[in-house]
Amino acid sequence: MRRGDEFWAARFPDLFREQYVEYADARVRYTTEGLDDDLVARLHLVALTPTGGVVVCRSVNEGWFLPGGTREPGETLRDLARRELLEEAGAELLGEVGCFAAHVADSGRSEPFRPHLPHPQSLWAYAVADVRIVSRPTNPADGEAVVEVLELSPDRAATRLAEHDPVQAGVVHHARAMGLLTPG
Repeated sequence: MRRGDEFWAARFPDLFREQYVEYADARVRYTTEGLDDDLVARLHLVALTPTGGVVVCRSVNEGWFLPGGTREPGETLRDLARRELLEEAGAELLGEVGCFAAHVADSGRSEPFRPHLPHPQSLWAYAVADVRIVSRPTNPADGEAVVEVLELSPDRAATRLAEHDPVQAGVVHHARAMGLLTPG
């Protein structure tokens, strides 16, 4: 049985609380409903390894995070996931990309972050994907400077993420509660 936002908000009130994100000048609210692929501006992945580990990355400046990033022009969600996993985690996508939640972002800016992105409303989506670490992160010049990639149990991954980003830690806990953290 698929559970809606009311059910999950009672279990994860901090995650579902509306917030203002200053760097993006956006009001955001978390949801599991109405996830339209065309509205996805960025995607972060709860990337599962064959042993059930969750991949977390550490950048030189930004701390620990789930691999992911901003969509490029004409990019499908699968292509976005494939590119970001290789760039930030040195990981290969093994299957489908299953979006399970997103922050609906309502921008206060007059123009989108990049011209091809949805505006004034977009989705900052979260997906679960099976992966395999195959190399070091490619670290393109215009991306994150990733200095460490770890495979951790879901609980340890959430603990590590909470050091810098309690929202992403909550996303991992939410994916686990939804029963999504079983590698395919």
